[in-house]
Amino acid sequence: MNVLKANDKILDLSFPQIMGIVNVTPDSFHRGSRIGSTEEGLTVMTQMISDGATIIDLGGQSSRPRAPRISDTEELERVLPIVKLARKEFPKLILSIDTFYSTVAKALIAEGIDMINDISAGSIDPEIFKVVGQSNTAYVLMHMLGTPTVMQDNPTYDNVVLDILNFLTEKVSICHKHGIHDVIIDPGFGFGKTVDQNYEILKKLNVFKILDKPILAGLSRKSMIYKTLDCDSQQALNGTTALHMVALQHGAKILRVHDVKEAKETITLHNKVC
Repeated sequence: MNVLKANDKILDLSFPQIMGIVNVTPDSFHRGSRIGSTEEGLTVMTQMISDGATIIDLGGQSSRPRAPRISDTEELERVLPIVKLARKEFPKLILSIDTFYSTVAKALIAEGIDMINDISAGSIDPEIFKVVGQSNTAYVLMHMLGTPTVMQDNPTYDNVVLDILNFLTEKVSICHKHGIHDVIIDPGFGFGKTVDQNYEILKKLNVFKILDKPILAGLSRKSMIYKTLDCDSQQALNGTTALHMVALQHGAKILRVHDVKEAKETITLHNKVC
């Protein structure tokens, strides 16, 4: 579990790593993650790498609650230029694409993408398992209740942690059947969960260690923070840092973040204590 392969790259997970968020979208929930051009994207990525990111996650489709879905064609048109340029400029960087479309995944694997970050865990487009299985890319398997359009419409569980664990267990088995073994699991904070359900997952995050896969925590500036603190995403950095420390203490190996420098400092202090 402490070593993950992504194409010809090795990610050492004996200590926590950082995935920086770069969105080629006009409507992602945190405006600080959006880029308006490939040149701006390269500048942002350069700074993230300097600050300590070992993975950059590029997204062309907003997954904020009630976001309308765009087509695979439009998504690919948004992300392809930055992927091509980033692959050339940062050959040793682990590049991830945030997509649930098998067509987008296939096209970008051909361009050198190292990781597929699928918020639907193959539930929207099951063909993605076949595409990833035929490559050497790593795969992020995330739990989401429904789709972004409806996921926050009264999310209900029998037992939120156990239900997610069962879901991820089944999906990991499907991955293995398709030859995908470099799998990262993500419980999906904010994706079809109430604020209280999110905190229940965070408190019991170490339960997911039973799957023997690295755990990714995507907490950065989310509504579980800013609703609790009565602010907005722009003011949620301090709360994000606090919950990052909790996630690390409960077994998170990858932090998916908007603010790399602060996340790196959190990891440094966590490692000093632990």
